[in-house]
Amino acid sequence: MTASTDAVQAAGTQRHRIPEFFVVGHHKCGTSALYEMLRRHPQIYMPDVKETWYFASELRSAGKRRRLAERPETLEEYLSLFEGATPGQRIGENSPAYLMSETAAQRIADVQPDARIIAILREPASFLRSFHLQCLRNHVETEKSFAKALALEADRREGRNIPRHSQRPHELLYSDHVRYVHQLQSYHAVFGRERVLVLIYEDFRRDNEATVRKVLSFLDVDDSLPVELVEANPSYRVRSPQLHELVRSLYLGRGSAARRLKAGVNSVTSRRMRRALLRLTLHGVVYGRPQREDERVTLELRDRFRAEVEAISAYLDRDLVGLWGYDRLD
Repeated sequence: MTASTDAVQAAGTQRHRIPEFFVVGHHKCGTSALYEMLRRHPQIYMPDVKETWYFASELRSAGKRRRLAERPETLEEYLSLFEGATPGQRIGENSPAYLMSETAAQRIADVQPDARIIAILREPASFLRSFHLQCLRNHVETEKSFAKALALEADRREGRNIPRHSQRPHELLYSDHVRYVHQLQSYHAVFGRERVLVLIYEDFRRDNEATVRKVLSFLDVDDSLPVELVEANPSYRVRSPQLHELVRSLYLGRGSAARRLKAGVNSVTSRRMRRALLRLTLHGVVYGRPQREDERVTLELRDRFRAEVEAISAYLDRDLVGLWGYDRLD
């Protein structure tokens, strides 16, 4: 870290409080639901911006800059997100990209060496299938077939077959998301195991309340208060990536024809009406219920990631091989 960076950080931290805990991921593993439940606790403050990506510099730079409030670029901007916290609240943030990031752990430690870290892991095959659906919804992915998307990974690693408008092409390297031991080691190296809480998604799904109380205890806040259970960020199937992209292009005004149409719609409708229409179009026309998983693809993935599951089981000293059914593959 350079002297100028140190000076900027010192100036920022003198005026603002620094987050004390971080929900670092993964996506589609209950992080959104956990975020919503934690921020309802009176002793916890989490900002309205659910994912800042601030400490995942190498991933954040891959996407286009959003509005300042959604994607802070400086430490001052980032810390301003937490100004609403009261003196007695423990403050934290939720950015699922941090677990995959190669830089986030150290960058967090640079400004908050005593941070507490919360990670959530999920059985790899079901995680990647759900994550593929999210990538389709987020316009990161355009290949509707999960099997074909997986097969494109080698090409995409070389920069080929990247969807035209994909803002985060690194997310299309699906196998990189389930390098669980490597990901946890980066956090254990700078924070120690005692400051890293590793949750298992299947435990969270089975008993939301018990898992949230475990987190509250880890954060040293009152874990006896009522827990409001929340269902967040469910998976949807994109019926047609082409239609999905068309709706997005019209909404963003991408292209001269789309800009003229958007201007005409804007002149006769309110922002609230346009958002309601967009939601109705997406959920009524573009999105549908997820299709049944392809058992052949699932078995191939489970065989492919068996070594990783065995490794994370040993690393955490927990039988995830049995919990996730990898002992029944033979």
